[in-house]
Amino acid sequence: MTQSPTKSTSALSLADLPGPDTPIRRLHHPGRWLSGIAVILLLAVIGRAFAVGQIQWPVVGEFLTARVIITGFGWTLLISACALVLGVVLGFAFGIMRHSENPVLRFAAWLYVWIFRGTPVLLQLLIWFNIALVFPRLYIPGLVDERMVDVVTPFVAAVLGLGVNEGSYLTEVVRGGIGSVDHGQKEAAHTLGMTPGQTMRRIILPQTLQLILPVLGNSAIGMLKFSSLAATIAMGEMLNAAQRIYFINGAVIELLFVCAIWYLAGTTVLSIGQYYLERYFGRDTAATTSNRHWFKGWARRPAVEGEA
Repeated sequence: MTQSPTKSTSALSLADLPGPDTPIRRLHHPGRWLSGIAVILLLAVIGRAFAVGQIQWPVVGEFLTARVIITGFGWTLLISACALVLGVVLGFAFGIMRHSENPVLRFAAWLYVWIFRGTPVLLQLLIWFNIALVFPRLYIPGLVDERMVDVVTPFVAAVLGLGVNEGSYLTEVVRGGIGSVDHGQKEAAHTLGMTPGQTMRRIILPQTLQLILPVLGNSAIGMLKFSSLAATIAMGEMLNAAQRIYFINGAVIELLFVCAIWYLAGTTVLSIGQYYLERYFGRDTAATTSNRHWFKGWARRPAVEGEA
């Protein structure tokens, strides 16, 4: 016959519990010490290699604030911002099309994602840069009649290549964000007499934006780095400017370190901005969660005599 849990618990006396004079034995973690020492040694080896290597650090400091580098970094920021805006617009447009009841729109959105997400971004940049070989002129009756080579400059090709490629990834992100919104909210909006467009604009898209905001922050950081690919189509951004300099003075690694410092500075600022944006848009969620916990605690408290 098994002993009941209450009897086994009551069999323990106060004398069986450890007293205040019982020595405390701390757990040993040799793995933490070994891994920490290994990391410190690795960092020391890397630091020594950079210190004694053939790197002219005064040249790094000299070109860090050079006018041509600053101008190139400005073009880098401009390309990144324009491409990101284009990618977000295309991502939301095609993401909504993926949920359309029109099969033609759904197929067009799928085809867009399939083509531009399935080919390398560098290849797309080169195609956009040489698009004049396919479409010699840009002709819109009554509006535009120009040579394509004059319209698609290196800057336009960089923005189109990076933005259209980014839009294909954001399309799937937006599609997933829209699909994660509770279907009951859509039905409630329709019950209130909202049209599908009003439901999408007022109910679904605000929640989708809050859900995918971390992904948009990562897209902005990635876009800043991917903008360096524009150097392959003779766009005068920062990496291209650095290449033109070290082709003359031979300070290759020094100019590359200059670019690395500026890229790190830009991504750091974007990461800080992403943190505060997520904190701002997530305040409503945090408030709702805290209120929910308060109600749970209020429901568990014992009822006071005379309380309704």
